[in-house]
Amino acid sequence: MKALIASALALTASHALAQDILIRGATVYTSTAKGTLTNTDVLIRDGKIHSVGSGLSADNATTIDAKDRALTPGMFAGLSTVGIQEVTQEPTTDDASIGLGAPAYEMQWRPEFDVSVAYNGRSVLVPVTRIEGMTWTVLNPGIAEGGNFLAGQGAAVTLDGRQDAVLDGSRSLFIDLGGDMNSHSGGSRAAQWMVLEQAVHETRNRISDEKSLMHPLGREVFARYLAGGRVIFNVNRAGDIVKTIAFAKKYGIKPVIAGGAEAWVVADQLAEAKVPVIVDALNNLPNTFDSIGSRLDNAALLNKAGVKVTFSMFEDSHNARKVRQLAGNAVAHGMPKEAAVTALTADAADIFGLGATRGRIAAGQVADVVLWSGDPLEVTSLADQVWIAGRPVDMRSRQTELRDRYFERLKRATAN
Repeated sequence: MKALIASALALTASHALAQDILIRGATVYTSTAKGTLTNTDVLIRDGKIHSVGSGLSADNATTIDAKDRALTPGMFAGLSTVGIQEVTQEPTTDDASIGLGAPAYEMQWRPEFDVSVAYNGRSVLVPVTRIEGMTWTVLNPGIAEGGNFLAGQGAAVTLDGRQDAVLDGSRSLFIDLGGDMNSHSGGSRAAQWMVLEQAVHETRNRISDEKSLMHPLGREVFARYLAGGRVIFNVNRAGDIVKTIAFAKKYGIKPVIAGGAEAWVVADQLAEAKVPVIVDALNNLPNTFDSIGSRLDNAALLNKAGVKVTFSMFEDSHNARKVRQLAGNAVAHGMPKEAAVTALTADAADIFGLGATRGRIAAGQVADVVLWSGDPLEVTSLADQVWIAGRPVDMRSRQTELRDRYFERLKRATAN
């Protein structure tokens, strides 16, 4: 089937934006109020979804017969370092964090540090990730040795291989909290809240001296987040999540909880405050005392309470493509399948300010879509074809090339 799709697209791939694409007879996961539509056509024109319905036609369009296979919006690859961290043990390929080497008592925040400017669209991880149906990710700055618990800024990038890949409106500030950050905050999580309060005080009162926490540019950046900007708080303990909600409300921040191992404990408070959560649905064994309450139905319980949820592998960007397995695991533990697909598409787009243009199969949306060989959340299913902004993606990566090379050698050796 992949060969048939490839041959149908080969003649038009270089002119894909000018070429209409008509996908016929698909099971369309719209990630809208319309839900999943069977035996449905989708017409792509000029890189966007033109129409969704039955019996669609378009002169000179490249037509793909879906044969009832699943068609979903392009999926969110979670928080990752795809394109900013190639080889973790090779410093020249790792741009994911900043470490200034200052001791905790001379802590200096650099919120102006933005990892998205280091993004490499030619990273080998980009095709590895996108041929698995992931069309975008959010770059997540890390915490370096000699750094502090404010990691810096990141943004969403499209995985079509371009260098100017940042998606407008998605930039976010990343702050890590909890016991793991005690070594970056003088030995106590209480000091983390103390320093956060100091940062707000300095920013709002324009304090600048040699003992200031931030440079003038840093205060300017931090001020934007105090004016309703999106801040990703990496936090797991229920009590810390409650404090995060209160802090964000007090200072006008738009919070997102990442990790959230114990988020289910405070699901009602998260729902009331309209705070979304990014979870690893395979996390059920606590690796710190902050995540003692980890459980496999975390996502299901949050969804049931009305919390907007999406998924991420966390600290495993080389396997970011496996994030749909997290969604499948959430379904296995009580989350409705429709909700899990929406979590990886529309909900993720909404969380990062992209919902007006991405994350749904609906007229006017950017045509990031994936045609699957089977159930999109089943581990044995593959992406038969991915389109990003209406362009068919070359379904090859460094991994598939190595597979094919050595498979050919094996066949020759077997034949002899």
